[in-house]
Amino acid sequence: MDIFHINDTQVLLNPEASVQSQGFVWLDATHDEVTRNPEAWRDEVARLTGSQIYDLHLKDAVNLSHPSYFDTTQDYEMVVFRKLALNGEASALQGNEQAEQQKRKIPAALNKLATVPVSFFLMGNALVTVRAENSRTIDNARTRLLNYKHKAEGNSHSSRLPCSPEDLMLRLLNAMVDQYLELRQPLTQQLDRWQHALLDPRRPFNNWMALLDSRLELRKLDNLCEEQRDALQELRDHIVDAHDGSDSGNGRAKDLLLVRTNDVMEHISRVLNHARRLEASLESAVQIHFSAMAHRTSEIMRTLTVITALFMPLTLITGIFGMNFEVMPLLKNASGFWMTMGAMLLIVIGLLVYFRSQRYLEDQLSRRRD
Repeated sequence: MDIFHINDTQVLLNPEASVQSQGFVWLDATHDEVTRNPEAWRDEVARLTGSQIYDLHLKDAVNLSHPSYFDTTQDYEMVVFRKLALNGEASALQGNEQAEQQKRKIPAALNKLATVPVSFFLMGNALVTVRAENSRTIDNARTRLLNYKHKAEGNSHSSRLPCSPEDLMLRLLNAMVDQYLELRQPLTQQLDRWQHALLDPRRPFNNWMALLDSRLELRKLDNLCEEQRDALQELRDHIVDAHDGSDSGNGRAKDLLLVRTNDVMEHISRVLNHARRLEASLESAVQIHFSAMAHRTSEIMRTLTVITALFMPLTLITGIFGMNFEVMPLLKNASGFWMTMGAMLLIVIGLLVYFRSQRYLEDQLSRRRD
């Protein structure tokens, strides 16, 4: 477990640091570290922060399948947020889930929707995080904090260190949500490929299992975003209720936290709306595909009906002249064959003219002109 002491001007990486009067402490641990000895880790956190983590929350922190949620106690607040598994974080997934994803033929863009939980504990002047071994978001935040150099206040381009554990947590959550926003373009491109494949008349679409798996992944993304939004909504309500705005300084800090929380929730809503649009567009493409197939079947049946209608009188004529009678009209006439063939030709031409006047052949003729 790494311990960071953060104040207004600097960040110190010191395993022996504890909560001090100025600034706050960030305790960063991985799932493996907590799982190896949960009781020892909890005792160490209690020694540094003065708050004891409950047993159920300790189990939730190491549960890799736990959904996003928010809970609060008298000593601390807990937020579980599921983020995208990047840079090897997918290895933290359970074996059954990995085997299921390998068995299902999911497109590359949707394979990136594998997620892992990150647990946050807000304990007064301390933030405790429990996350996967290789977390790009956490690693980038650690690097920025350690490389921070204090600049003059008049410098408008200078960055600002987090002023509280809540501020740091919201910055991390915002970076995690931005990873979902980066997936919008590849997901849209994958949807465009599905639509072209579904509506291509030259090649029939037969990859229905992959399409079904894609719809299931989009539905999972929809549910995931709803859980994240609900968790942050409860966090926002807790900030409104818990922070006293009577003092001007506390009121400004509360407003900053609410602004950051609303910003993260707005990003989640954008991802949620995009996932729902993709799901609706995919459903529309499937419906258009079946409509096009039904229209094509209707055109084939129309063509077969026209052919049947043309040959029906001809079949009747040939059936009549095929009867075994001694005396039949035109049977022994030298011109009887040609007269019959001419009559059959006139009947076909007459039927075609009639069908044309009734617009039975309009779609076929217009398609040929195109």
